[in-house]
Amino acid sequence: MSEEGSAIRRRRSCPQCAYRFTTYERLEEVPLHVLKRSGGKEPFDRAKMIAGVQAAVKGRPVDALAIIDMAERIEDKLRLLGGDVTSSDVGHAVLDELRIVDEVAYMRFASVYKNFDDASDFKRELALLQKHSTARA
Repeated sequence: MSEEGSAIRRRRSCPQCAYRFTTYERLEEVPLHVLKRSGGKEPFDRAKMIAGVQAAVKGRPVDALAIIDMAERIEDKLRLLGGDVTSSDVGHAVLDELRIVDEVAYMRFASVYKNFDDASDFKRELALLQKHSTARA
């Protein structure tokens, strides 16, 4: 195993000249595309998703490594949905992870993602968050 389990390293030798060399076998990933609300389609960009999460957790006690782990979980979850996912799928996956990691960051991300217009939007989302928190407890 190599590269944190994502590749298999093999030592080989040429049967004719006995030259030894190393090969790496990696799983070929299916490209992941995001279907935008406007109808466009673009490749999934983990860095773009991480930037959005970093903006939501700014000033919060969330470790940078936790953000990377979260991004990997989200991408893995999206890959299980298939080659094309909607921007809504991405947004909901981020919200699900942020709800667990930091509720303030969740509310920040939700306010931008769900286009909050006034205080009633925050109250409604907070009620949903509290309902979800008590269901977990």
